[in-house]
Amino acid sequence: MLRSLYSGISGLRSHQEMLDVTGNNIANVNTVGFKASSTVFQDTLSQMTQGAGGPQTGIGGTNPAQIGLGVQVAGVSTNFAQGSAQATGKATDLMISGDGFFVTRLGNDTVYSRAGAFDFDANGRLVSSDGKIVQGYPATNGVVNDGGALTDITLPIDAAAPATATSSATVTGNLPSDTAVGQTLNRDATVYDQYGTKHTMSLAYQRTTTGWTVTASNGQGTSKTADMTFKADGTIASGGTIAVGGITVDMTQLSGFATLNTASISSQNGHEAGSLQGYSISKDGTVVGSFSNGSSLAIGRIALATFANPAGLEKTGASGYRTTANSGQANVGTPGSAGIGSLASGTLEMSNVDLSQEFTNLIVAQRGFQANARIITTSDEVLQELTNLKR
Repeated sequence: MLRSLYSGISGLRSHQEMLDVTGNNIANVNTVGFKASSTVFQDTLSQMTQGAGGPQTGIGGTNPAQIGLGVQVAGVSTNFAQGSAQATGKATDLMISGDGFFVTRLGNDTVYSRAGAFDFDANGRLVSSDGKIVQGYPATNGVVNDGGALTDITLPIDAAAPATATSSATVTGNLPSDTAVGQTLNRDATVYDQYGTKHTMSLAYQRTTTGWTVTASNGQGTSKTADMTFKADGTIASGGTIAVGGITVDMTQLSGFATLNTASISSQNGHEAGSLQGYSISKDGTVVGSFSNGSSLAIGRIALATFANPAGLEKTGASGYRTTANSGQANVGTPGSAGIGSLASGTLEMSNVDLSQEFTNLIVAQRGFQANARIITTSDEVLQELTNLKR
């Protein structure tokens, strides 16, 4: 049989695989996080018809003569170039800007993905559209343990921000120096104990011949008295702070000019317990809960993974990948770390398929298929002529 016949068959088979790969790329042109593939060809073994001859005295060397036996697919490589961004406005839609992969769990299997179309399920777990659970680092009292074991990213609906006792307050403004001796100016503010119970802290400023007598009460039966004086330029001379019931009141920003009666307790820390009202996901992958008491606490942080050879990953379907012997083990870290990339909330990474390139590949594959089919028909005609030698 003619070698060309089998070479043509191998060409048909290889170009058919190229058509399959190209068709799959075009079919996934709108698949979130999809990475296009390309076909790499290589020749097969070549038959030696004449070996090489070394140069001798009086005769030159000769080159080997070999006839190729066709073509084969050397491999199908994946292009992990960044896809374009599509804004969705949905907080749980995440795009990786960089080389990282989301780490997800499907049963006991770990699957990596670039597709960031996530949502929260009935148990508050962040999941992909096919139910894979996003993995990350848990947070305790708003502090993320980045070095801990990966767990499911969960947004507990019944989460509560703990109460914080008031420990400091600041008084600003002006105490009028022309206030009559013996007159008292009262200032009140809401403070909290360690259980989040509200109390009213009061400050009473009584004018004296040399300055002011300050009486502070924390609203729980504890009070403290101190003297305050001002310099000629209106700044505090003494008595700039007072502590009562674990609350330190800073009065160093008060002034003592005439007429103006603007002194007030401008700020104080502490708050009551709060229930979860909403959430957001930051660039570093931190899921931040917003609570009814005005506080914001980290609930967890999404983890990302990188690989020494991402092209060595095995596609598992549903935009997922699994490690292989040639991909290397996953290097897991947090978004924003070197070489991992950051997250963009409210955005999805689209497919990186280039339609113009894929349609060109279709033409190339089709013409290659036609040319190899012509090899087969031509070889057939030669064989026909050969059989016609015997009439």
